Amino acid sequence: MSADAQPILRLALPSPLRRLFDYRAPPGVPIARLQPGMRLRVPFGHREVIGVLIEMANHSEVPADKLKAALELLDARPPLPPTLFRLCLWTAQYYQHSLGDTLSWALPVLLRQGEPAEARVERVWHLAAGASLEDPRLARAPRQREALRVIAQHPHGVPQPLLAKLGLNKDSLELLRDKGLVHIEVRRHAQTPRPSHWLAQPELPLNAEQRQAFEAVRGGFGRFGAFLLAGVTGSGKTEVYLQLIREALEAGRQALVLIPEINLGPQTLERFARRFNARIALLHSAIGDRERLDAWLAARDGEADIVIGTRSALFTPLQRPGLIIVDEEHDASYKQQEGLRYHARDLAVVRAQQEQVPIVLGSATPSLESLHNAHSGRYALLRLERRAGGAQPPRYLRLDVKSRPLDSGISAPLQQAIAQTLAAGQQVLVFLNRRGFAPTLLCHDCGWVSGCQRCDARMTLHQRSNELRCHHCGHVERRPNNCPQCDQVDLRPLGAGTERAEERLAILFPDYPVLRIDRDSTARKGAMDKLFATIGKGQPCILVGTQMLAKGHHFPRVTLVAILDADGGLFSADFRASERMAQLIVQVAGRAGRAEEPGRVIIQSHLADHPLLVQLTEQGYFAFAEQALAERRAAGLPPFAHLALLRAEAHKPNQAELFLDEACSLAEGLLAEQGLSGIELLGPVPAPMERRAGRYRAQLLLQANARAPLHRLLGQLLPRLEALPAGRTVRWSLDVDPVDLY
Repeated sequence: MSADAQPILRLALPSPLRRLFDYRAPPGVPIARLQPGMRLRVPFGHREVIGVLIEMANHSEVPADKLKAALELLDARPPLPPTLFRLCLWTAQYYQHSLGDTLSWALPVLLRQGEPAEARVERVWHLAAGASLEDPRLARAPRQREALRVIAQHPHGVPQPLLAKLGLNKDSLELLRDKGLVHIEVRRHAQTPRPSHWLAQPELPLNAEQRQAFEAVRGGFGRFGAFLLAGVTGSGKTEVYLQLIREALEAGRQALVLIPEINLGPQTLERFARRFNARIALLHSAIGDRERLDAWLAARDGEADIVIGTRSALFTPLQRPGLIIVDEEHDASYKQQEGLRYHARDLAVVRAQQEQVPIVLGSATPSLESLHNAHSGRYALLRLERRAGGAQPPRYLRLDVKSRPLDSGISAPLQQAIAQTLAAGQQVLVFLNRRGFAPTLLCHDCGWVSGCQRCDARMTLHQRSNELRCHHCGHVERRPNNCPQCDQVDLRPLGAGTERAEERLAILFPDYPVLRIDRDSTARKGAMDKLFATIGKGQPCILVGTQMLAKGHHFPRVTLVAILDADGGLFSADFRASERMAQLIVQVAGRAGRAEEPGRVIIQSHLADHPLLVQLTEQGYFAFAEQALAERRAAGLPPFAHLALLRAEAHKPNQAELFLDEACSLAEGLLAEQGLSGIELLGPVPAPMERRAGRYRAQLLLQANARAPLHRLLGQLLPRLEALPAGRTVRWSLDVDPVDLY
């Protein structure tokens, strides 16, 4: 039915439904004030939600008498600049996701809740020109005179929130203001003047390779260009980033730097803050909602010069974008695994293209997708093959531990190497990518193992807390004293985790501190900083940790890296497992010998002669990557094919598979109807871990030779899936370009 009286507002709402919702304009708001991207508060069912205006139309399918009016216009201008708004539209379309939910991911929490999208203002009290403590009007006003004296001690002014801390009475200040002795400056919260000199400390000299990479990117300023900076660990990629950022700042532009992990944020921020007299905003999930909004608005309004953040920082608006950097571009944590399953690295390239700025993707172990893009000419490949400052690459030793006794996963030759390193006054890094004390608890009498009641997985023993924990669903229970199956007491930890390695190393080397760095030991605020401060002192010590230690850290005194178990990625159902294992080994090994002393890497393996390990340690990561790409091409796997994974989970067995059976039939019908070719449907099959958190999981993989036909199929398939009755009894989702088939 027509609703012609006034244009209809089409809004995206925070809902999983892939559709827009029609409303009338709020009462008293002229249509001319409304622009796409503005937020409105609207009634939705029995509640109120914040929607984003996408477009206006002349007609609605909703009858005019049932068309509700929006309640309130929240913005004087759209919070997202046009380029970022377009990026959100592109993202929703590419990842086949609800537009309303996509926009929710892009906006800070407080903006989703209806907070004003304007920076806070603060009132700052200043001494007026010519004001004097000897003013005769203060002769009988001791409190006013004292207040004036305190204000005079603060040449930059006293912000309103600090008045009480300084013992200043607001009434006294108002009286001083009436006398013209003080005045108020109203300024935006956290606003700081732009510095006259960007460098706070001198830049390091670039070697020939660094200089070549720097000049290549600098030559592309002002237009889009994608550069893959492939530099061995310790080759000085960060110095190249810093000097490129300085160029952007001097050109009056802002820089966006993405990092893979929250724990890298403080040390990255510290290094950037030491180098630049710049206004730096740090954005990640560990900061408060108000602080995050302030940083987001500062970037949007041009008051933050450099924005550093994890994957969600990709959606931070920049008033004057000039450069985007994605550090450790290979890292899987750039892929969001719930809700909007976007890949921040890939979207960063799209954003750079839309905003016509260069983007640098840096890594010592580039992803095979990025290397393929470099080989095909989409990215410019910049190689740094020498370590900065003359440091030598570490030497690898594959230690065959077949038939050797292992003491909590540590062989005798490795113990000897650790002892020698510590005695020489150096530090040791022991890498084991398993948290907890032991991966499972075993009954020696009947063979019972500590399985999770809610997952097809084993519970990990955490000895410090005397608990069994499932690292998949989070279920926790007390460690049993007796076997739940046979009631015997001979329960033995099987295998080794970081807790067990830490405990044993502390016994073997009692004269040296053993520092464990994993998710459990760094959960408390400030724990990571405290550990790094201890390491930074340079005293001999042993670092034990998971892959948290592999990313971007600079430990100049570490000369021995020990990898306790390198066999995990050699046999896996996931075709990406060998790539991840190679990246992890090279990244961890790269922590060794980054300063004057040469580094060694000892890799314990029961398969020390495995071709992958031999190639990686003797020929390097790029030789492995070239062979892996050739194998992927022959097998028709990404990056030579394109995947979409339809996942479903349900409380009852087979329910998820039945839904995916219907989905598969619909997809087959669409393929025949549309004449689409080059697309295979694989499944449905149970997920590799079929039961997780009490739900039974299954998946259907769609594999295509080209992106366009796959997206055409998905665009028509998803509305039909939403209409399936079976879809109401299962929880299902689509993952475009999945990095994990788990």
